[in-house]
Amino acid sequence: MNMTATIQLKGKDFLTLADYSKEEIEYLLHLALELKEKQQNGERYTPLSGKTLAMIFEKPSTRTRVSFEVGMVQLGGHALHLSSRDLQIGRGETIADTARVLSEYVDGIMIRTFEHEKVEELAHYATIPVINGLTDDDHPCQALADLLTIYEVKGKLQGLKLAYIGDGNNMAHALMLAAAKVGMHCAVASPKGYEPKEAVVNEAKNIASESGATIVVTNDPYEAIVDADVVYTDVWASMGQEAEADERMHIFAPFQVNETLVQQAKSDFMFLHCLPAHRGEEVTEGVIDGVRSYIFQQAGNRLHAQKALLVSLL
Repeated sequence: MNMTATIQLKGKDFLTLADYSKEEIEYLLHLALELKEKQQNGERYTPLSGKTLAMIFEKPSTRTRVSFEVGMVQLGGHALHLSSRDLQIGRGETIADTARVLSEYVDGIMIRTFEHEKVEELAHYATIPVINGLTDDDHPCQALADLLTIYEVKGKLQGLKLAYIGDGNNMAHALMLAAAKVGMHCAVASPKGYEPKEAVVNEAKNIASESGATIVVTNDPYEAIVDADVVYTDVWASMGQEAEADERMHIFAPFQVNETLVQQAKSDFMFLHCLPAHRGEEVTEGVIDGVRSYIFQQAGNRLHAQKALLVSLL
């Protein structure tokens, strides 16, 4: 299905999937599939020749950095890796000034940082597209790759059920919004006090009321995982939460995705994890390395989903 002529996204920011319509998300997914096929066929496709992407990293990364940098190279463009030490932000220059200056040099900005407000401010003052590579509140690039993976394996999105087991963090937020947009049911199970933010849950429920999806938040992993087509988890202590790691290990232990828990999911469930994973903590080796696991196809799809983003926005 070729939708390239029907949707125009050039110049748009990508801060959260809540800003994108179902049609725009489906367009990006189909474009990602087209670009993946081109690459697998060894076809050279360089629509971003002469374009440059600034990549700002205030949080370290493996998948985000490599996928964006390789994606730009494959599309004929160039990517600049910029840490806080490389920018004057680290010495007090405002986000607004940084946004204006970079807008004079490059064609787009990808930023991976802590506060979501920082990404919003950057996008407000930049005159070029800004892509959210991750914040403490959202991870839309990962969620887009997740939708691509689910679609490849299941052949559809609408009507499926995704169960997310673990911390109500940026990944839980991104998946709720993504699922709601495409009409996928989403159940999130987190320990008491670690649920997703109420504002994001309400936003996802409002979107779901239009798409026909259901959003459920519970403290019972067994309730969440019943009849799930997709089972998803993330680390129990994210970057910046290292001091809480021991306490979280104890609190989250009943939320481990293990062989007993996944028996409640559908027999043909697929397991996903945004990586890096801590085997033996949030998920057992038997599940993450088992036949139902698609984590490396999922990781690989970061490249293809983001190439679709880069082509569309730049």
